Amino acid sequence: MRGRKKITILCCLFFAGLLGLCSCGSPSSASVENNTAQVESGSELGYESSMELKYAKNFSVDCYEGGYKMLSIKDGTQILVIPEGKAVPDHLDEDVIIMKQPIKNLYLVASSVMDMFDKLDALDTIRLSGQKEDGWYIESAKKAMEDGNILYAGKYNKPDYELIVSENCSLAIENMMISHSPEVIEMLNDFGIPVMTEYSSYESHPLGRVEWIKFFGALVGKEEEAEKAFNEQVAILDKVTADEKTDKTVAFFFVTSNGLIQVRQSSDYIPKMIELAGGKYIFENIGDPESARSTLNMQIEEFYDGAKDADYIIYNSSIDGGVSSVDELVDKCEVLQDFKAVKEGNVWCTTNDMYQQSMSVGYLTKDIHAMLQGKDEEEMTYLFRLR
Repeated sequence: MRGRKKITILCCLFFAGLLGLCSCGSPSSASVENNTAQVESGSELGYESSMELKYAKNFSVDCYEGGYKMLSIKDGTQILVIPEGKAVPDHLDEDVIIMKQPIKNLYLVASSVMDMFDKLDALDTIRLSGQKEDGWYIESAKKAMEDGNILYAGKYNKPDYELIVSENCSLAIENMMISHSPEVIEMLNDFGIPVMTEYSSYESHPLGRVEWIKFFGALVGKEEEAEKAFNEQVAILDKVTADEKTDKTVAFFFVTSNGLIQVRQSSDYIPKMIELAGGKYIFENIGDPESARSTLNMQIEEFYDGAKDADYIIYNSSIDGGVSSVDELVDKCEVLQDFKAVKEGNVWCTTNDMYQQSMSVGYLTKDIHAMLQGKDEEEMTYLFRLR
């Protein structure tokens, strides 16, 4: 983990609650002493405020006079967003990433972030994709690639360096998979291309994951759109969680190619969504809450012992393309035929596009709530019953 990069600004993060509609609000009268940065010879840039974040823990946004914004990520990465026509401040730490607006020529490898850019109406800032055209479930992204507005530039571990450089890439946006290929980061940096890793999937609260849209809204200058999209999901969750809780238990899992069962750690956002929907995740205390991992693998016997009496089971189809029937699922894992949920017909599956729909947290929680309440399946978006 890199150390937190220092700009010559002493940021008072306790002013984070002072915020207006867009993302950054006004500082208190006693706030900004010494919160200044050299911008040009003889001029100073003063700290104004910090973005209010209700759920996200892995990034922050600080706002400065003149529209400057510092975006900071939990791994120490800092991105200074320079308003169009403004100067780059002097005396910055050499590791601070400079992004000048208007933002363009992004290389988006973290596929879950595409939905956020779509909701921000900011696909025109993306020039390169780590996903091929036929791999997108987001229609606007697929269309942009069909039209040649977004080009395929290789997977996270095998990027097309020649194309990336020729398209004047301004920033590569990766997910945590890049940690397995540090040589890629080094190579991109050697070509003068900065790299950031987004940590939305590491947020423990589902709305923390959604709130990352504020990070990217600040990056591309779409703060109001980000606030609106976030509040829409908050409103959906507020409506769902207002109902009475149930004692019904839910197992959420995936069968790996080597016969193991992948489940979510109890501290992950999926168990939290089940709780918010009124249910109870079957594995109450599994995994290490201090770990950055969101999933873990277990032997079939262990899964059987822990989940056989679950009231509902949900198969995560977003990894392998899914299954279309209970028989097909049982073929993957024969012990499932003895599960209570299978015997009672409470076997469900996610749609294939769920993992790309990062702004769907409210809707998926609403679907789980409908499942638990026995409501009309036809109104569900990301869940369907297996028969």
